[in-house]
Amino acid sequence: MLSYAGFKHQLSVVEKLYQCSRTTNTDLWYKLRQAVMGNSCSTNLGIPPGKGPNQVGCTDLMVDHTVQGSFFRLYYPCVESTSSEMPCWIPSKEYFNGLADFMKINRSLSEKIFNYLYGSFKIPAALDAPFKPNGKYPVIIFSHGLGAFRTLYSAICAEIASQGFIVAAVEHRDGSSSATFYFQEKPIEEEKDQAASNNTLTTQDNLEVVWMYYKALQQGESEFPLRNKQVKQRADECIRALDILIQINSGSSVTNVLQSQFDWTTLENTMDMCRTAIMGHSFGGATVIESLCKESKFKCGVALDSWMFPLDEEIFPRVKQPILFINSEKFQWVGNIIRMRKLDSTTIPRKMITIRGTVHQSFPDFTFLTRHWIGKILKLKGETDPQLALDLCNKASLAFLQRHLSLEKDFSQWDHLLDGKDENLIPGTNVTVPQSAI
Repeated sequence: MLSYAGFKHQLSVVEKLYQCSRTTNTDLWYKLRQAVMGNSCSTNLGIPPGKGPNQVGCTDLMVDHTVQGSFFRLYYPCVESTSSEMPCWIPSKEYFNGLADFMKINRSLSEKIFNYLYGSFKIPAALDAPFKPNGKYPVIIFSHGLGAFRTLYSAICAEIASQGFIVAAVEHRDGSSSATFYFQEKPIEEEKDQAASNNTLTTQDNLEVVWMYYKALQQGESEFPLRNKQVKQRADECIRALDILIQINSGSSVTNVLQSQFDWTTLENTMDMCRTAIMGHSFGGATVIESLCKESKFKCGVALDSWMFPLDEEIFPRVKQPILFINSEKFQWVGNIIRMRKLDSTTIPRKMITIRGTVHQSFPDFTFLTRHWIGKILKLKGETDPQLALDLCNKASLAFLQRHLSLEKDFSQWDHLLDGKDENLIPGTNVTVPQSAI
């Protein structure tokens, strides 16, 4: 879940600086820009690359061009290459428009500001790079937060992939992403006109893009029915992504509507479908719980600073897989923790840790792309260094995945983190919950 108030305030600050740029002398404007912005002009800002032994590639897959289809970005170990380009962090301007809609601000101005702040950042992965075969890789499905989309957690996804996983970051079409798209068939007359002007017709020529933007809660509308419906669809989309990867792994062909350069046949028999898990942040954390309840193929789940509100309480006893909750210090509250604790079990492993000095935005990539002082003011950064916080999150996740996917890795070196045994961790939660409420 993105912070509406924080980003809206940030844009108001940057808007003033942007307008100031038209009247202020160049040197002063440059200093102001460097203080606030967070773009590639600074060598100190950027999404950190994965630290594992594998170079990371990424590609997008859309199966079925309609709104009912599946859309995700895949992160995977790739063949080392110096020629592959890194994709833009924000894939197109429509995502800026979606963020503007989510935060209820003017599109035209916010597009300029967002592009100015974040438009030049790249994802630390090689676009469409050749897949690196090396036995069978475990599979992770990742679910984004409210108002986010498939690219905003690239630091986490790239790190997990660098450690020898295949990670599919789903872009949800339930109205909770700030923007996403699908295709519809063009009207017949328009298609004929285009065919007459071309000698050949590709599979894309009869399709046109349709953008979907964030579905805001209407005045007087009750929130729970909307969010509950969305979390169910989100879980279905995660399960569908897993099913598509199972198809690919079995050698069945899939048609990628996006027609990328990546050769999907190279993934045949390379994924260990007995070792699959699901991760997600905020609304994505709730999606983790819903997905575990619906699909036993997910062997465990990692829920990052989960927003538990969308879930039906009756599903809690039906979740049978191990779960790791990793929380920030500043986001959680009593009611939310109580709902997490309802998943406690004497027989099924359930862990909870809290990272000291972190905020809700310590998990998405924004925390790495804004300078220290402005990031703290806007709650995009906590007191703890973002890289340290991410390392703790990733290492604890990897230790948990090794334990419950029975991996032959060295991630057990971080087992102590699962019990909160680190000066930057709190075992369980920092939120005081009355025992009678659990």
